[in-house]
Amino acid sequence: MLKVSVISPERVLFEGEAASVVAPAFDGEVGILDNHAPMMTLLGKGSLRLGDKRFDIEGGFLQVVDNNVRIVTEKASAA
Repeated sequence: MLKVSVISPERVLFEGEAASVVAPAFDGEVGILDNHAPMMTLLGKGSLRLGDKRFDIEGGFLQVVDNNVRIVTEKASAA
């Protein structure tokens, strides 16, 4: 399982575990599963999917290190 944090300027929207993460990168969608290589990417506008949870996000970045996924976004809301 991935440990995931979704953080916006206002609050922490999600902190917990997810089997997968699909995020809108600036140049297309990116999918993250267990044991993904370390990575950092800029985010665009779209739907962030954490298993069955969904958020609409705009901008920010995504970081993956040791099965920890940190998503810091400029604007987010539950979808």
